[in-house]
Amino acid sequence: MRHIHLIVIHCSATRSNQNFPVTALIRCHAEKFGFTGYHYYITRNGRIYQTRHEQLVGAHAVGYNSHSLGVCYEGGLDEQGNAADTRTRAQKRALLRLLKKLKAAHPDARILGHRDLPNVHKDCPCFDARTEYQSL
Repeated sequence: MRHIHLIVIHCSATRSNQNFPVTALIRCHAEKFGFTGYHYYITRNGRIYQTRHEQLVGAHAVGYNSHSLGVCYEGGLDEQGNAADTRTRAQKRALLRLLKKLKAAHPDARILGHRDLPNVHKDCPCFDARTEYQSL
């Protein structure tokens, strides 16, 4: 049984005016890794998909995958392709609901954004996840 120390929030780094459904994510990751790297994916309409079993190591945060869960939301770029918090109200509600559930199952896990990990030079998830979810 894996002990989860981190819950890492990601964005799909796709434009807010372009759909990136769960099937596209699965296809993209299958080509890149041979499997889906995130454990959960939240589409713009707030639907949560479990895309990888929690007991399986993901491929979402180099050096941290063995003891973390990866949660990704669809979006993260504005219509021009700039980093932006593009979460819809439905995504924000779904993400909060999922994080509460994950923290209940893994109470020692810290929640942070991909960009909060050492040596990560990305804007992902394009909002301050550590601050937003510090009270969980």
